[in-house]
Amino acid sequence: MNAIHYKTKVVQSASYTILGINQMGYKEVLGIYMSEAQGADFWLQALSGLSNRGVKDILIACIDALKGFPQAINTIFPNTVVQFCIVHQIRNSLKYAASKDQKTFLKNVYQAATKAVAQSKLIELEETWGKKYPIVIKSESAGI
Repeated sequence: MNAIHYKTKVVQSASYTILGINQMGYKEVLGIYMSEAQGADFWLQALSGLSNRGVKDILIACIDALKGFPQAINTIFPNTVVQFCIVHQIRNSLKYAASKDQKTFLKNVYQAATKAVAQSKLIELEETWGKKYPIVIKSESAGI
């Protein structure tokens, strides 16, 4: 009996899920993609696939700040409004705040029920923390 030896290789990759909300208001999984690297070329290919499968238009795309991503979206779906995800903006801005203060930023903005409430919370944050963390306040205010 011969032993068969399999060589295994661990490959780190990420999975990306594209969700859509249809005209009836229901969420639909449009695609699940695996990739070792995230980049505009990857998204251009994924979005081309969606177009080839019948997606005619994307009203709003909520994305992270990946360089070239908005251009990739608008290449395939030129009428799409691209906006940056506030969750990503807050997480990215928190790296400039001390860990003991981060909870304040998260609580104030994450718990806002409406855009108006979020804007008033950002004004409160700026009044309280603006001098200590001007970069964080500027970053968070840009998304709302």
